Amino acid sequence: MPYDSRSELPDNVRSVLPPHAQDIYQSAFNSAWDQYADPDDRRGDKSREEVAHAVAWSAVREKYEKGDDDQWHKKH
Repeated sequence: MPYDSRSELPDNVRSVLPPHAQDIYQSAFNSAWDQYADPDDRRGDKSREEVAHAVAWSAVREKYEKGDDDQWHKKH
């Protein structure tokens, strides 16, 4: 279930991440969705969707961090 646009992202992503971070999330999710289609390519018994969401959040954390104000900010 790749995402065609930011508006299709889950509410818990759209409501907390700035637009650029949402783009990162969407791109990483879609890439992981394709990459981990085969269950043998995944660790453990996680579903394709669980793995794709984990990869997407990891990609966001490479460029953004949650500040003391509980908001996501681009890393410097």
